Amino acid sequence: MSTTDDLLIRGAHIYGENPVDLLVREGHIAAVSAERLGDEEIGKAEIIQADGCVLLPGLVDLHTHLREPGGEEAETIETGTRAAARGGFTAVHAMANTTPVADTAGVVEQVHAAGADAGWCDVRPVGAVTVGLGGERLAELDAMARSRARVRVFSDDGKCVHDPVLMRRALEYVKVFDGVVAQHAQDPRLTEGAQMHEGSVSADLGLSGWPAVAEESVIARDVLLAHHVGSRLHVCHLSTAGSVDIIRWAKQRGIDVTAEVTPHHLLLTDELVRGYDARFKVNPPLRTAADVEAVREGLADGTIDIVATDHAPHPRDAKDCEWDRAAMGMTGLETALSIVQSTMVDTGRLNWRDVARVLSETPARIGRDTDHGRPLAAGEPANLLLWDPTSNSTVDPATHASHSRNSPFAGRELPGANRLTVLRGRVTVRDGQLVAH
Repeated sequence: MSTTDDLLIRGAHIYGENPVDLLVREGHIAAVSAERLGDEEIGKAEIIQADGCVLLPGLVDLHTHLREPGGEEAETIETGTRAAARGGFTAVHAMANTTPVADTAGVVEQVHAAGADAGWCDVRPVGAVTVGLGGERLAELDAMARSRARVRVFSDDGKCVHDPVLMRRALEYVKVFDGVVAQHAQDPRLTEGAQMHEGSVSADLGLSGWPAVAEESVIARDVLLAHHVGSRLHVCHLSTAGSVDIIRWAKQRGIDVTAEVTPHHLLLTDELVRGYDARFKVNPPLRTAADVEAVREGLADGTIDIVATDHAPHPRDAKDCEWDRAAMGMTGLETALSIVQSTMVDTGRLNWRDVARVLSETPARIGRDTDHGRPLAAGEPANLLLWDPTSNSTVDPATHASHSRNSPFAGRELPGANRLTVLRGRVTVRDGQLVAH
């Protein structure tokens, strides 16, 4: 089925709870019933038997690198959104560090249009905070906000907006149109030449360390700036126990700050760097086991608001080289929900209702995606994910839809499988395979 034909999902556990029949008609949810729907209500709808599966709103990623324009050797909007659909995502926010940088209305409209042409999921461009990510003067924030792409998230991700005056001005500016600055929290002076997390492993290996305070000091400054301005702040890929403490402190004082954690920071530690495998080189770096425990706890108690992939594809030669020359970044769209299930659901820290919150509803709210992260109720857009939590498989990047293969989870057995991704009533993925349209 490649069009918006009628579809009945029968017996799925809505939010992991009671089984329902959910009927999709003309791109919207037509009915949700705890009772078995009759033939008259179903009509000619295709029936999907979903016993044992979890039904969730389509996932929303607030932090995806699609690389296009300019980085097509690593990823394109077509291949990146195919990967997103296979991961259960119906909307992604494409980061601005492309070539040219997405710092004008023209570039963000180009990305938005290419996403619509691809048709695998909705693509919401993220606008750069500063011209060329240079950190010297503000980009065309208002023009991007008023463009057809309707940008509401602005980030120099990959580079920190380290000038406090410029950061304050950006927070003041985006407040006018209900935007948010998503900060890559990394003090550039404290991380010059850094290769990995600063700690016992970096000392053993003789690699230049990346101290936790380089992240934490920027977050502390920015939550105070956001409070002073009265604007929204979002912290990208939070990774240390100290960062969790600062966000918790800020929220207790009513500061309008949200934060994300990546799947890889929920699972992997700096011990993996001992093998000098560049798949594990990432920004921010993999931290300690104590940091992993802290971010899991922060996600469980609501201090950390969402999970975002920071999907960062690279061509093979950018990773298949010496550690100090290798690019930073990991793919993540196609394994994100499996990692969350493994680290948070199967361990009892989150239930499936929580998963809908951290991987769909809250990222949609932060990004002002009005058609995504919606309740699974009659009249709502049919952006859906049907997930089988009982399945297990071994990660093989060669089978991924992403153009790049730099997955840190290669060879790991992970739980869960995508039975169905539905975008506005149209099936994009069926049993893990893309459906032509």
